[in-house]
Amino acid sequence: MTNKFPVVACVALGLCLCLGYPAFTRTQSAGSTGANNESRVNGHASGSFDIKMVRQPITEEEAKTISIRMTSDKQFHGDLEGASTGEMLGVYTAVKDSGGYVAMERVSGKLKGRAGTFILQHSSTAARGAQQQSIIVVPDSGTDELAGLAGNMIIRITDGQHFYEFDYTLPNKDTH
Repeated sequence: MTNKFPVVACVALGLCLCLGYPAFTRTQSAGSTGANNESRVNGHASGSFDIKMVRQPITEEEAKTISIRMTSDKQFHGDLEGASTGEMLGVYTAVKDSGGYVAMERVSGKLKGRAGTFILQHSSTAARGAQQQSIIVVPDSGTDELAGLAGNMIIRITDGQHFYEFDYTLPNKDTH
């Protein structure tokens, strides 16, 4: 099966889907305290990031359900200092500016001085240009000083620069 979309168009749409969604909805409350009612700290982190996306091959069988697979390497700057690696799967429809992507991304670094790792889960769509973005911390994926992390991230692109806004909660250092 041949891909009906030119490679350049697929890469451009994949990057747009993966990197450029404005926030229209949020699917998880960063202020939730979880089932154990421990003392939690609400936080907000912001900054920029550099990203390298690399298109990966897909098999003929995979092409029946996905249009593009890409891996990512990011370097975060600002309140979150660190790096991540991820993998994205995207789908394009025959309708202009419609499609979707999912991705998993492992982040390793320091969030306002607290070190550890966590996983971000992306699930975003575009319906004839109307975009919806969801990037949440996978529950219980935080390690070390980021154990118990919960939250939502928003990605935006302004003048070719990539930025993040991250609303989160963490267990209070005194109770963790």
